[in-house]
Amino acid sequence: MRAFLDVTGAVWWRSSHNFLTNPQFLVPSIMFPLFFFVAFAGGLSSVGDVPGFDFPSGYTAFQFCFVLLQASAFGGVFTGFGIAADFESGFARRLMLGASRRSAILAGYVLTALTRAAVVLSVVTLVAVLSGMQVDGGPLDVFGMFALAAIVSVAATLFAAGVALRARTIQAGPAMQMPVFLVLFLAPVYVPLDLLSGWVQAVARVNPVTPLLEAARGLVSGGRADLALADPIAVGLVALFALWALRGLRRAEAAGG
Repeated sequence: MRAFLDVTGAVWWRSSHNFLTNPQFLVPSIMFPLFFFVAFAGGLSSVGDVPGFDFPSGYTAFQFCFVLLQASAFGGVFTGFGIAADFESGFARRLMLGASRRSAILAGYVLTALTRAAVVLSVVTLVAVLSGMQVDGGPLDVFGMFALAAIVSVAATLFAAGVALRARTIQAGPAMQMPVFLVLFLAPVYVPLDLLSGWVQAVARVNPVTPLLEAARGLVSGGRADLALADPIAVGLVALFALWALRGLRRAEAAGG
C-alpha cells in the first residue's frame, strides 16, 4: 500500500506542478471554458426569453451547468494528452519499469485531473457569481453539483487514459478529444430537452450526458434533480472507462511500457 501511495503521489505532484507552473497549460485550460461561458451565457442570453423556457434560475445558471461539466470533461481529456506526452518523452516508460503497482500511475493521473478541474472550476465559478448568476439551490445542492462534475472528470480521464495508453503518442489527441466533444454538444446545451426537435432531440434523449446535465441544472436551481438516474449513469461511466483504462495499461505493459 505504501508503494502504491508513493507512486500515486509522485505522478500527481509532477503532473499537477507542471500544469500549475506552466502558463502554456494553465492559461488555455482556464480561458477555454471561460470563452464558452461568456459566449453562451452572454451572447445567447436572449434564448432564455423564448416561449417554453422556464428554467427558474435564469439563462446564466442554465449555461453554467453545461460549462461546469464541459470543463471537467476536457480537464480529463487534457490529462490524457499529458499521459501520451509522458510516453513520448520516455518518462512514463521509466516510471512503469520502476513501479510495482502500475495501477498507481493511473490513480496519480486521475488525481491530477481532479486538481486541474478544481482550479479551473474555481475560476469559472467566481466569474459566474460575479456576473450575477442566480443560485437557488442550497449548500448540499451546490456540493452535489460539483461532486457530479468531479465524477465526470474522472470518467473523461479514464477514457482519455485508455486511448493514450494504447497509442502512447500525442498524435492520438483527436481520438481522445472528439468523442468527448461530440457527446457533450449532442446534449441539450442551449435549451431544455423538451424544446429540441428532430434528430437532435432523439440523440439527446439517449445521450448519457443529458441526465447528468439535467441533474446539475436541477441542483443549481434548487428544483427536482433526477439523481436516481444521473448517479447510476455517472458511476457506470466511471466503471466502464476504468476497465477500458486498466486494459490499456496492460497493453502498455505488454508493449514494454
